[in-house]
Amino acid sequence: MKILPGQLPTAQFHSYLLGAVSPRPIAFASTVDENGTPNLSPFSFFNCFGSNPAVLVFSPARRGRDNTTKHTFENIKKTREVVINVVNYSIVQQASLASVEYPEGTNEFIKAGLTMQASELVKPFRVKESPVQFECKVVDIIETGTEGGAGNLIICHVVMMHINDDVLDNEGRIDANKIDLVARMGGNLYCRASGNALFEVEKPNTKLGIGVDQIPEPIRLSTVLTGNNLGQLGNVEQLPSATEVEHYKQGAILDLYEDYKDSKEGLAIHLHTVAKHLLDENKVEEAWKVLLCSL
Repeated sequence: MKILPGQLPTAQFHSYLLGAVSPRPIAFASTVDENGTPNLSPFSFFNCFGSNPAVLVFSPARRGRDNTTKHTFENIKKTREVVINVVNYSIVQQASLASVEYPEGTNEFIKAGLTMQASELVKPFRVKESPVQFECKVVDIIETGTEGGAGNLIICHVVMMHINDDVLDNEGRIDANKIDLVARMGGNLYCRASGNALFEVEKPNTKLGIGVDQIPEPIRLSTVLTGNNLGQLGNVEQLPSATEVEHYKQGAILDLYEDYKDSKEGLAIHLHTVAKHLLDENKVEEAWKVLLCSL
């Protein structure tokens, strides 16, 4: 499929975008109007774009169906302040309820059953039930278009961050399982960023990995290993020495050579399968030893 923006109805193209650019974190944005009336609404066009200064950006886009703007956007243009609350699993249904387009002046805190908590440096209230809240000053507003579906980028500087101590680990860092965040997908789908959904990928910028191109061809062209597995193998600085490989061969897998003495190809496939299981457990060095034994 090939799509040129503008050749499809905005709503249809929008659905493709949301299905492809996801999961997206949720900015549960609290604002007040010029009279101090609270407003609360979630937006999934959101992320952070710097830490010094701390910059958050979200977009209360124009409505596609009638080209009207959100109360959040109108409030921010008048007050230049916002609190961005993160959304976790325990409040996701309430956050969704707050997205209902209630009449202007309606307090979505009350409608969604959430608690208003006074901020310290800005006028909008914080969501007490949210595990992390950012008090923000709006430094710029960029309107990306004038038609329905156009974005309105709200560029914010964080002036104070609040973290519920209950989501911290023993070292004072945010624990992904404790904070239990959710994110938006396409349609009605969300995803939950905790439990079995979490996995680790070692950061490659801490060392100079050899790269996939330096993996011996019989391993690189394996019918068992995946692209992710090759990425793991390419993220080592050096291979195990010949002495280490021979020692491993004479110990952990010596019996396999007897089992497959009549099938070198069968041995290689078995060793690649063993290595894949080790890579799935993030035992990269041991996996390399197994694979080098297969050559």
